[in-house]
Amino acid sequence: MATGQVVLGIGTSHSPMLNATLEEWPRFAPRDPQLRFYGSDGEPATYEALLGRAAGRYDAECTPEKFAARAGAARAAIDRLAQDIARARLDALVVIGDDQKELFLDTNLPGLLVYHGPTVAHCMRPPKPEWPDWFAAIQSRYYLEAGRVEYPVAAPLARHLIERLVADEFDVSAASQLPRGEGEGHAFAFVHRRLLRPEPVVPVVPVFLNTYYPPNQPTPRRCYAIGQAIRRAVESFPAPVRVGVLASGGLSHFAIDEPFDRAIIGAFRDKDAEALRSLPQRKLNSGNSEIRNWVAAAGALEHLPLQWVEYVPGYRSPAGTGTGLCFAAWR
Repeated sequence: MATGQVVLGIGTSHSPMLNATLEEWPRFAPRDPQLRFYGSDGEPATYEALLGRAAGRYDAECTPEKFAARAGAARAAIDRLAQDIARARLDALVVIGDDQKELFLDTNLPGLLVYHGPTVAHCMRPPKPEWPDWFAAIQSRYYLEAGRVEYPVAAPLARHLIERLVADEFDVSAASQLPRGEGEGHAFAFVHRRLLRPEPVVPVVPVFLNTYYPPNQPTPRRCYAIGQAIRRAVESFPAPVRVGVLASGGLSHFAIDEPFDRAIIGAFRDKDAEALRSLPQRKLNSGNSEIRNWVAAAGALEHLPLQWVEYVPGYRSPAGTGTGLCFAAWR
């Protein structure tokens, strides 16, 4: 009997920097001192402390010329990912992403959740009161300008995935609609807005990992095992479906840790599962936590070579703040 196959892997950052125009890139730096940071040791650090440690190292990284080069490289990589997805002729795309308390709040914060409704809503989310107007405009670009779209979900595959994860002894939550009737969060909206084009839109299976918030963040080892279980589930699906697996988010931010990012990319390339399973959890806080999504995808993509990767260290201030923008494809 024909069964499913994982035929494509995708990794993509989804930073607001990727929604910004080149003219808007310099606007992030003045806002950065208000953010919470972790240093390369995984310990909390202030913007002033990061600036002192940098000692001028990143000054040359924050020029209009560097901003233009990095923005261009990121746009080209996103376009390439969209083309890879279109050429793969997928029947479904499993999207592994995180929710930053857009939908799931402290009252019910699942560590692992699979969405299995027939469609998933996509609509503009209201800005947070503390956002300045320019940042609210950038955040709005995750979504269509007006209206509500119901994107297709590969619901039979999603239900099969839930059943197989339970059989593999994962404690998985399941949802057939989003809380409070809202639309999808930015980790998933970015995929629909920027990567799933042209029509028809590939049906998705949204998989939520709680990467950000203690106390129930999955360990890197557990994330890798989740990915392996996803692949087993696809391969036991009783239909010849072509499936992609996509990791949304990362790499290091909001203080860029370039050596850490490059070591992780090396582990992807070398199929070094133990290096990924053993990533120190103290270094997976805040934005770095989204690396868990990539670790889960890597577990599902053990059988596929890393075909290409584009790493763009998106420095935006002399303190070394920004996002380690990364884009990759396995096939």
